[in-house]
Amino acid sequence: MTLRYFNKLGFIVALFRLTFCANAEETAPQTGLIQVTFSVSEMCLQVESSSNVTVYFSQPLNHTVEIYFNYAYGDQSTVSYHQNSPIISPLPNITCEAGTKKIPLKITGLRAGSLSIGLNSSSDDFADLESVYMTVKVVNSNILEIITQIIGWIYFAAWSISFYPQVIENFRRKSVIGLNFDFIALNLTGFISYGVFNVGLCWIGVIKTQYRALHPRGVDPVQKNDVIFALHAILLTLVVTIQCFIYKRGVQKVSVVCRVLLLLAWLFIIVSLFVAVGHVITWLRYFYFLSYAKMGITFIKYIPQAWMNYKRKSTEGWSIGNILLDFTGGSFSLLQMFFLAYNYDDWTSLFSNPTKFGLGFFSVLFDILFMVQHYVLYRQPYGYSFINEETIVADSE
Repeated sequence: MTLRYFNKLGFIVALFRLTFCANAEETAPQTGLIQVTFSVSEMCLQVESSSNVTVYFSQPLNHTVEIYFNYAYGDQSTVSYHQNSPIISPLPNITCEAGTKKIPLKITGLRAGSLSIGLNSSSDDFADLESVYMTVKVVNSNILEIITQIIGWIYFAAWSISFYPQVIENFRRKSVIGLNFDFIALNLTGFISYGVFNVGLCWIGVIKTQYRALHPRGVDPVQKNDVIFALHAILLTLVVTIQCFIYKRGVQKVSVVCRVLLLLAWLFIIVSLFVAVGHVITWLRYFYFLSYAKMGITFIKYIPQAWMNYKRKSTEGWSIGNILLDFTGGSFSLLQMFFLAYNYDDWTSLFSNPTKFGLGFFSVLFDILFMVQHYVLYRQPYGYSFINEETIVADSE
């Protein structure tokens, strides 16, 4: 049985390697052509301020050439090029004499927004100019941009730390009574899906290549801190899962409804995997399916715990520290989105990422419900305490 299992596992691993290797073949770069690069890949300016940037050639020009600049908005596969830009002062066409190795440029912000600057030429001496660009972000306030970044680290820290109060609560009580097992089971599946999605878009070459083909001038949607957060979340959720097995749990178990939902979720993930292996869908599409699974689970995972608190008329065993930190993280995440929308004068961005906005807003609503349950509806009466899961009346003397 064990040998047969490892044979199947080896077959799947080999299948993955063959598939990714087949998709990861890249065209060899052309030789003999001049490579063009910007001195920076991204620049941030405040409205009515300027900054310098340089365009470099890998070797001196052999003859006089004309360089034209264009501007693109958005990260769609078919980039929309424009000869003028309302966000920055348009750059003039430049005539480069033979022997030129670099071009100094001055970028001046006119109004808030974001765009990418590309270049073109009538000469065929340059290699792949379509992939040469730099991103320019013009903001209303540099100070607000710094505040926005600080807010990002605050909610990252709050969400990361939010896993620990429940672990400590379980360890202190040596019991998980009051902690809903459906919530833990759904949370584990959700974070596994989210973790694989983040790892794929951050570290797997073929996934990144497919994303770049679809969004040639888009910003990478997953950063290293996203990967670290997801892997950390999986680890801490596994710790809580182990606690559910080793600590006192009463008659609690995963409900039939939750088992059916988990079965459907894993069937969706596994079937989609084989569809991707069969090249019916791209690997990028499959990894997005994993993010959809995480999104769906997040919309329902809090319901069992809220219902359990209502039935027990108590939040004992359900750490309020977890909720307070999650509420802090969700609130700051939404606040950051509003600050970004104002600073870039792009209010449509609030709803261009409905997953992030919807999940943040939905999580905050449930956090408010849990705080009302803990501090208002099921507040522990004065003179009572919980010992060994039994309610006793405290000595009045």
